[in-house]
Amino acid sequence: MKKLREADYQSMPWKNGGGVTTQLAVFPSSAGIDDFAWRISMAQVSTSGAFSPFPGVDRSLAVVDGTGLHLRMAGSVPVQIDRTSPVMAFAGETPIDATLVDGPVTDFNVMSRRTAWTHSMERLQLDGSVMLDGADEVFLYCAHGQACIGETSIAAHEAVQTGPCRQLQLRSDASSLLYLVRLHRRK
Repeated sequence: MKKLREADYQSMPWKNGGGVTTQLAVFPSSAGIDDFAWRISMAQVSTSGAFSPFPGVDRSLAVVDGTGLHLRMAGSVPVQIDRTSPVMAFAGETPIDATLVDGPVTDFNVMSRRTAWTHSMERLQLDGSVMLDGADEVFLYCAHGQACIGETSIAAHEAVQTGPCRQLQLRSDASSLLYLVRLHRRK
């Protein structure tokens, strides 16, 4: 189990050059923006504009801070997402235009190369303890508050990456906001 702190994260320009993202984890660890198998990141979105295209990649997105985003996707009804919205999953090649709703937002983003990995992402706010199903890779990010996964504690802006596991015990209080990512290798 690996604990990650802000000093471990890497900031880089967006693929489309329109902003900066903070990469929390990537596999393989030496991968760049065009050759990752999976990638977990956060972005400060301060201007409206088009999402970077990622053909062959499945994406999940959640708003962590800020009022929200109004998203227009090709062939779909526009949607608005905010801090309480369900996690939004979409294909990376889908053209999406985002408009800020009343100021900047911070988003949490998971991407997996469709031919090699699948992923799921959940927003968690729990008061107490729960056993979590594992995966080939589990990543837990604490946006607010604190939590313990196994015997490892994390505070705001820290994360835990587990590697392969069957189950994990998560403890937290109601004031914590967590993002749980499970990644599975395609067989």
